[in-house]
Amino acid sequence: MNLLGAAALLLWGLRMVRTGVLRAYGGDLRRVLGRSMSNRFSALFSGLGIAMVLQSSTATALMAASFASRGLVHTAPALAIMLGADVGTTLVVQIFSFKLNWLSPLLILIGVIAFNTARSTRARDLGRTAVGLGLILLGLQLISATAEPMRQSEVLTMVLGALGDEPTIAILIAALLTVLSTSSLAIVLLIISLVAAGVVSLPLAFTLVLGANLGSAVTPLIATIGAEPEARRVPLGNLLFRLVGVVILLPVLSLVTPYLALVEPEPEPVRQVANFHTAFNLALAVLFIGLTGPVARLCTRIFPDRLLPEETARPRHLDPGALESPAVAIANAARETLRMGDIVEKMLRQSLDVFRNDDRKLLREVESRDDDIDGLHEAIKLYLTEVSRDAIDSRDSKRLIDVITFTTNLEHIGDIIDKSLMELAAKKIKNRLQFSDEGFREICDMHGRLIENLTLALNVFIAGDPKMARKLLEEKIVFRELERTASENHLARLRSGKKESIETSSLHLDVLRDLKRINSHLTSVAYPILDAAGELSRSRLK
Repeated sequence: MNLLGAAALLLWGLRMVRTGVLRAYGGDLRRVLGRSMSNRFSALFSGLGIAMVLQSSTATALMAASFASRGLVHTAPALAIMLGADVGTTLVVQIFSFKLNWLSPLLILIGVIAFNTARSTRARDLGRTAVGLGLILLGLQLISATAEPMRQSEVLTMVLGALGDEPTIAILIAALLTVLSTSSLAIVLLIISLVAAGVVSLPLAFTLVLGANLGSAVTPLIATIGAEPEARRVPLGNLLFRLVGVVILLPVLSLVTPYLALVEPEPEPVRQVANFHTAFNLALAVLFIGLTGPVARLCTRIFPDRLLPEETARPRHLDPGALESPAVAIANAARETLRMGDIVEKMLRQSLDVFRNDDRKLLREVESRDDDIDGLHEAIKLYLTEVSRDAIDSRDSKRLIDVITFTTNLEHIGDIIDKSLMELAAKKIKNRLQFSDEGFREICDMHGRLIENLTLALNVFIAGDPKMARKLLEEKIVFRELERTASENHLARLRSGKKESIETSSLHLDVLRDLKRINSHLTSVAYPILDAAGELSRSRLK
């Protein structure tokens, strides 16, 4: 129980470090990762650095898979990121393999003080990270102390001796433990602690490290089950790298490992295990960095693109694994919001065709798309609610509110199209009414302007550019004038006694009103951007 408790403390410390860093610098790490895709070598080194900071190749793998699923990066550079991430976690092992037990109480003390006294959320997150580092060192110390008496156990000696004679079983056991713990770093550190206590021999430790490396590639593959094919290719490619490395090295392990003693003068067994872990991952990086392209093509064959109907209400970008990093999760929600915008645009375009052709079938199709809009709106709202449960900085908090506000406006637009415009279209079809040629031409002009404003609003939502926001807000004035002019022209046709205008009068004016309401919802995205830029007056009153 002491050993299991110490291992659990080690896992919890690693989790605290990862969540603390993601909350403090998640957006920055994401931007670094995004900028490093220009070539495979920069991708490799960025993966190495991010994995060292996060102390988790799995978290880096899920981040790279998220990029791939959104089409922001091809599979080949994402695989280069993984090669670097695997090397990065070995460097963390190198650091913890030194005797740093004296740092544990100091880090915990500093972390608790920072977490309880700091005013900024970033300082509190860094305090959380310091506590996590202290718990990792404390967990390693407890594991070593608990394992010390285990050397005297005859049963354990017999079991471990038998396991040493069955390397395949040893690899599978270590891989399973890694999958269950979701952290190869924790398992490798556990192996090092057992080696330091004299419980595990060096040859068996090397075999177990191979299993931990294999298991670390299985975890992201399991985590992305059900995700987009683009997201699953990255973990699959990483698993292929690990599997090939283990298959090549295992038969010659006894011939290679003696050379590890030459790396350092008089190396301790603990250092030899850490050096083996690093050497294995460095060798994989050197071997496969030039083969990321062919491996990416193989993974694409195994997981080909899945063609889904664009209207499906199933969210595509709301990755639960990103919730620990508010900046990444909010970016995922923004991407899903763009999907909502695409469906709204399709509804708008088809609504005009319903009025033009009196198409009952298309009318029902447009109405059904509002259910997709409602489903995505609900999913995005609940996803962002999960993010907001933890403390986030003011910038992320503002962006979160902006995303929820814009999705709500898109949902209102869907309701206007479904419950107002399509009801007007159904009335027109039922009563066999026809707009006058001039009146319908004015509706078409307003509708075309509305589509342009929708595209501009989506661009403003993503870019947050004040110039674009100002242009969008100016369109609100233009659109208001269009609606007023169209209404006056319609009244003029009524006075002249035009038959079609008389029959469709209330229908015509209601359509103009709904188009104006939709445009008002679209232009609302510009207000927070212009307000932040200091370009809004407090009131329109003179």
